Amino acid sequence: MSNRYATIIIDDDGREVVSAIGEFAGTAPYARHGRFEQVVVGVRIGMVRGGPGDAVGGFGFPLGALDGKAAAILRARLNALPDASTLRPGTTTDAKSASQPPKPKSARAAKKAKPRKRIVRPGNKKPAISAGTAE
Repeated sequence: MSNRYATIIIDDDGREVVSAIGEFAGTAPYARHGRFEQVVVGVRIGMVRGGPGDAVGGFGFPLGALDGKAAAILRARLNALPDASTLRPGTTTDAKSASQPPKPKSARAAKKAKPRKRIVRPGNKKPAISAGTAE
């Protein structure tokens, strides 16, 4: 027979929050962070001790927390956003949808300047001074 245990941690507000749930056979496992406590079926991650919303076994969700309906709406809105990999730098999500093809570039933009040929000039040599001339 397996027992259902929850890892209980204390959040910044001092509330005891269920952070993980698992079923283990035998005694409670060793707790590295927080503490383990045996809980009933129905206790879910995110519940706080004494929370009034959907109370089960002494735990419930805090008031004002996301319920299942609000989480589904949020998930749908996030899935509707375009992927970050399809956005170019400097664009926003308000811009054109990623499903629209980009506009064709004009012919003027396609032309590239030809590299200039390098002109080889002879070095700037001074005339040699002969031994017989003096000023």
